[in-house]
Amino acid sequence: MQAIKLYNFPRSGHAHRVELMLSLLQLPTELILVDLAKGEHKQAPFLAINSFGQVPAIDDGGVVLADSNAILVYLALKYGNGRWLPTDPLGAARVQRWLSVAAGPIAFGPAAARLVTVFGAQLNADELITRAHNLLKVMELELGKTPYLAGSEPTIADVSAYSYIAHAPEGNVSLDDYANVRAWLARVEALPGFVGMPRTVAGLQKTA
Repeated sequence: MQAIKLYNFPRSGHAHRVELMLSLLQLPTELILVDLAKGEHKQAPFLAINSFGQVPAIDDGGVVLADSNAILVYLALKYGNGRWLPTDPLGAARVQRWLSVAAGPIAFGPAAARLVTVFGAQLNADELITRAHNLLKVMELELGKTPYLAGSEPTIADVSAYSYIAHAPEGNVSLDDYANVRAWLARVEALPGFVGMPRTVAGLQKTA
């Protein structure tokens, strides 16, 4: 099959979600760098691909789609062979719950805390770190009940949540107190086809 074009930025957890999903599905992929530092995402050529001016976006044989979670749904339904996204009402709802968490508490907690240390964002780091720990406490409880976020098997919920949780220490958010979360990260990393996001020497990673 023709390679799926992934418009990405290596240090973006949103882009990494899609890169990870493509790798787990063993789909041929062409990575196209969008240089956020130079503002390429806000220039006309890329805005024609995603009018919101954000990575990631994909081009799957002329099907152009943006938004990391939307792309995960598309890839799972088109190429997942019934895995990664349950079709029964309860299973689908459990996955959607965590996609909402990824777009909410994860984005405004550990992901935002990492923006401060890695990208120099002018945000309230203490507030973001507190939010991140509040989220991690809930995840710790949930992952004490099931091995994966939405149940006994990995789904796009895990793919969506993984990147920013795994890289939370870069935003000065320690994972030391969350054994279940760390075990879950290890389970995701053990999946066939796993590919990691490059680590940044920032926050707690400076001494890790």
